[in-house]
Amino acid sequence: MDSRPPLPPFDADTAAQKVRMAEDGWNGRNAERVSLAYTPDSRWRNRSEIFQGRDRIVEFLTRKWKQEQDYRLIKELWAFTGNRIAVRFAYEYRDATGQWFRAYGNENWAFDGNGLMAERHASINDLAIREDQRLFHWDASGPRPADHPGLSELGL
Repeated sequence: MDSRPPLPPFDADTAAQKVRMAEDGWNGRNAERVSLAYTPDSRWRNRSEIFQGRDRIVEFLTRKWKQEQDYRLIKELWAFTGNRIAVRFAYEYRDATGQWFRAYGNENWAFDGNGLMAERHASINDLAIREDQRLFHWDASGPRPADHPGLSELGL
């Protein structure tokens, strides 16, 4: 059985660690690798899409990162209890025309006893921005550097 520490029940430190691990994984934009953090039958709601299973997660993320170019994500712990974590996040990307966007959202996560995410519910809104309004500046193919400000420090 796969295990993905830290395991529930979460405390403030382990919940924050889980959030940063998710952020780093998504910023790596490797759909296959990211899918392994979820149970094989993980249930997702992302905007208007509802689906289940790792294969569907890989399909979704592959399509997402093809459309959302130069993707950079910051997540922040909002709340936690037992095996659940609530997160707020923002990410920046540009579309195929070069238009930049900042997406704002909230996620609710539920984990199994092995630390794999069994449920992910996301609500997201997009805001078109000019390139000079971008706030997320680091190498687009990797994790956010430790010294890069988070959402609260950026006033988001």
